[in-house]
Amino acid sequence: MSGLLPMTVFGQTGSKDNPAAYDADKTVQVSQAAVGNTLQDYEFTDRDGRTVSLSRYRGKPLLISMIFTSCHHVCPAITKHLATAVDAAREALGDDSFQVITVGFDTPVDTPDAMRVFANQQGIDDPHWDFLSASAETIAGLVNNIGFVYYPSPRGFDHINQVTVVDRDGVVYRQVYGAAFDLPWLVEPLKELVFNRPQPGSHFTSNILGRIKLFCTVYDPNTGRYKFDYSLFVGMGIGLLSVLAVITYLLLEFFRARRRKKGSDLA
Repeated sequence: MSGLLPMTVFGQTGSKDNPAAYDADKTVQVSQAAVGNTLQDYEFTDRDGRTVSLSRYRGKPLLISMIFTSCHHVCPAITKHLATAVDAAREALGDDSFQVITVGFDTPVDTPDAMRVFANQQGIDDPHWDFLSASAETIAGLVNNIGFVYYPSPRGFDHINQVTVVDRDGVVYRQVYGAAFDLPWLVEPLKELVFNRPQPGSHFTSNILGRIKLFCTVYDPNTGRYKFDYSLFVGMGIGLLSVLAVITYLLLEFFRARRRKKGSDLA
């Protein structure tokens, strides 16, 4: 699938038990095998000390990013690039169309206070983006559920750089790899999920306008942003005018034929 490369897996000749023999291909296999998994209802603690259940995020697409707060290079870079992608996705899909969680997997260190400091350092103030801590048992379950691979190393931890895209029902939908992935790798699967998400109780007109926006929002590689493509409306307008022209022609021919027939009948 697109988006598998570039990716960063540290210790590319090792395994979790033997980092010196770590196998990057097997890491991707583990990650990809998680696609289709339904996430269990884990409990976390947010940066304000409140208990948060994973089921709270059901109903909208969810992005999951795993970091450890004592990382001073890769994890901040991953989070800042993710913030850029999230900002672009919010422009394209709406501010509250999806949610994001960053989870600290180094349980003794990644406390709510540490996660709050980490979020502040990266300048994240998105109200739909939570920074969460959890017990070792919860992290073990989540890691297994989403196919995230990591192991201790002299640098702290080596891990796959992965953002997991989860659908509205809590099912893993896509994996996005790399510390600096192309924005469409993340935004396009989100568009698919948001477009297919039912919107009970919303007004018919707002539904139509939302669908039009999704259809007409395209990625502009020159600016690195998503934009509204008015050319699609031009094409639709030309198509509509063509259909109207054909209908008008057929109606005129119909009435001409009737007049000719009426004239012949009178004669």
